[in-house]
Amino acid sequence: MTSPGRLHTVIHSRCTRAAADTMEDLMVKKLKAMADKKSAAGAGLFDSALANQVKESAQQIWLAGMGAFAKAQAEGKQVFDALVKEGANLQKKTQSAAEERFGDVTSKMTSMADDVSAKAGKQWDKLETIFEERTAKAMKKLGVPSAKDVQALKERIEALSAQVARGAGSAARKTAAKSSAKSVPRKAAKRARKSAA
Repeated sequence: MTSPGRLHTVIHSRCTRAAADTMEDLMVKKLKAMADKKSAAGAGLFDSALANQVKESAQQIWLAGMGAFAKAQAEGKQVFDALVKEGANLQKKTQSAAEERFGDVTSKMTSMADDVSAKAGKQWDKLETIFEERTAKAMKKLGVPSAKDVQALKERIEALSAQVARGAGSAARKTAAKSSAKSVPRKAAKRARKSAA
């Protein structure tokens, strides 16, 4: 983008060129007029008349240059203000376009981050599974029972305990029945011996 100082210089040089063109045209006209007078008048008269005309022409050229400069400054300010306004409008448009692009890029980056996060989660799950499998293999090689093995042993112990409890109850009844069966004939034999005596 062109800086305000550079823009002012460009406008000033264009106005100066316009003023120079205007002065050149005036000078050509004056010199033609003087040449025409020279051919019509005598040489002595021409020198003083020529000096007056050159002086007058130089004064007019100076005034024309000053007028062109003043006009360039006045119009230059208006042109400069118009360019500043156009620049502000262009900046607003480009800024809104940049914000829109930034929003698009932000949503794409968020989407990519979500994808990467999901992939990383899957990889983490795979890594965890591999670690668990390898740990289980190593423990099995060392003879350490797994959680399944411990649970199976616990169930078997409970089943055996139940069997023992049933077996102990039945054995106690059999023993009690045998004891009472043996004690009845013995008691009867003791009674019979006591009565015979």
